[in-house]
Amino acid sequence: MAAKPQARKQSAVKRAVVIEGLCPMPDIAQLIGGKWKLIILQILIFQGTRRFGELKKTIEGITQTMLTSQLRALEKDGLVKRRIYPEVPPKVEYSATQRARDLEEMFKAMHAWWMKTQDSGNDDLAS
Repeated sequence: MAAKPQARKQSAVKRAVVIEGLCPMPDIAQLIGGKWKLIILQILIFQGTRRFGELKKTIEGITQTMLTSQLRALEKDGLVKRRIYPEVPPKVEYSATQRARDLEEMFKAMHAWWMKTQDSGNDDLAS
């Protein structure tokens, strides 16, 4: 009889691993998580192509180093396209790729959630 509980436990562990394996949330969090990536993506998706300086001025509190780092990561992950114009001084523009624009509905859903929870008076927080 002792073997059955052990077998059940192993079966539950296997199911949990399969479910975790199907959930892309850790990968999504890695891709767009953090303080700045969502802000950068929101600007590029809803406001269109921007130059580095425009992004820097728009995003309050971000340093030049951090903006550079985040843009490079987003570009590496296929969410941002960087276009360099052969001019002096160099002109560089950043735009959202189709992969990033596919996140538009997610941004709208987060906005709707925010508006809904702000209007509800945060009843759940009082519990």
